[in-house]
Amino acid sequence: MERVAFKMQLHKGFEAEYQIRHDELWPELAELLKKAGISEYSIFLDPSTNSLFGVLKADDPKNLHNLPQQEVMQRWWKYMADIMESNPDNSPVSVPLKEVFYLP
Repeated sequence: MERVAFKMQLHKGFEAEYQIRHDELWPELAELLKKAGISEYSIFLDPSTNSLFGVLKADDPKNLHNLPQQEVMQRWWKYMADIMESNPDNSPVSVPLKEVFYLP
């Protein structure tokens, strides 16, 4: 099991909408993530900058590379693109973060 962390950027004024959309996460997306070996997935918001910080556990991080080709993932990205920084393919602009400390 490997921990993976990343940051994204939410557009100002969409904090509540982001929360609502994730509170109503599509069951088929949750299933896809679990089948990819993802667990303990959390996203945190820094309200002073609207930065989003995601952290998850992955059975095999290589499986994460297959997610962008999945139809439900592409639909989710399109659904979220209006409220956060996104790439031309609607995927969120996501910056991987390097772990510098861990206390098990």
